Formats: sequence, structure tokens, C-alpha cells
Amino acid sequence: MPYTQLFYHLVWATKERAPLITPRVRPMLYGFIRAKAVGLGGTVFAIGGVEDHVHIVTSVPPRIALAMFIGQVKGVASAKVNREGILGDIRFSWQEEYGAFSFDRKRLPYVVAYVEQQEEHHAQRRTIRVLERVNDVEDAMLREDAPDYVPDYEAWLIEMNAL
Repeated sequence: MPYTQLFYHLVWATKERAPLITPRVRPMLYGFIRAKAVGLGGTVFAIGGVEDHVHIVTSVPPRIALAMFIGQVKGVASAKVNREGILGDIRFSWQEEYGAFSFDRKRLPYVVAYVEQQEEHHAQRRTIRVLERVNDVEDAMLREDAPDYVPDYEAWLIEMNAL
């Protein structure tokens, strides 16, 4: 089996940003999302969100395309919400778009914390704008200064050996 470290921060919204993910719905919806992601071979590190969108921190096995993983997780979650009548007569569905961001293991705790604290971030209007994006309407990139990526060789060796 190949060895990979593929970490993703995924975000997607309800259809027309309908505020359907209430505190009552969240545990069930998040359970459906987690179960399908794990069933596909993923590891879920965190799920969070607010009334109109969810964030997931996950790893995805390289044998499955990221778009397929997201499509299957979204599809199963919405189908189960509807089949189980969690929202009564209201039909639950997602927007087609999604945001997907890759990151390295060193940033995993920070991304997990950001996702787990979604309600607080939104209440305080302290979200990271690019990590809330679900489409390419704006042309923005998440970028860090180059010096963060060019450590001296000895520091890099120590960091890599610590993994």
C-alpha cells in the first residue's frame, strides 16, 4: 500500500445558501458525512460549520479522485437527510460548487481548530475569507511568503526527521 499524507480542507454550501443546518440537524448531518468519508477510505479530523455551509478536514486516499470523494459524501449526506425526514417536508440539497484546499501535516492542528470553531469565527466575523470560498468567482489564492518555504537545509532536515 502506498504511503501518502494528503490533507484537505473542504467546504460546501446548502443550495441557495438556505439556513437548514440548524443545531438540531448538525449532529445527524455530520454523522452522515463522517460515515461516508470513512467508508470511502478517508480520515475525518474535523467537521464544523454554520447554518448554510460545512467545513471538513480530511485525508483522501489517492485511489479516489477528490471530486468523486466530495460528490459521494455530499450526495449520501443529502439523501439521508431527505430519506429520514430530518427536515420534514423541506428538501435538503447542496450547491454544486465546493472549495478544496490542500495543506501539510504541520498545519493540521490549525486547520482543525479553524473548522471546529466555525460558529465563533462567523459570530465574531473573523473568518478566513479564502477558506470560506466555494467557487472561483474571485481570483484569490491562499499564499504564504516564500521565506516560509525556504528554510535552511539543516532546519529542513530536522523538521523532516521529526515527522
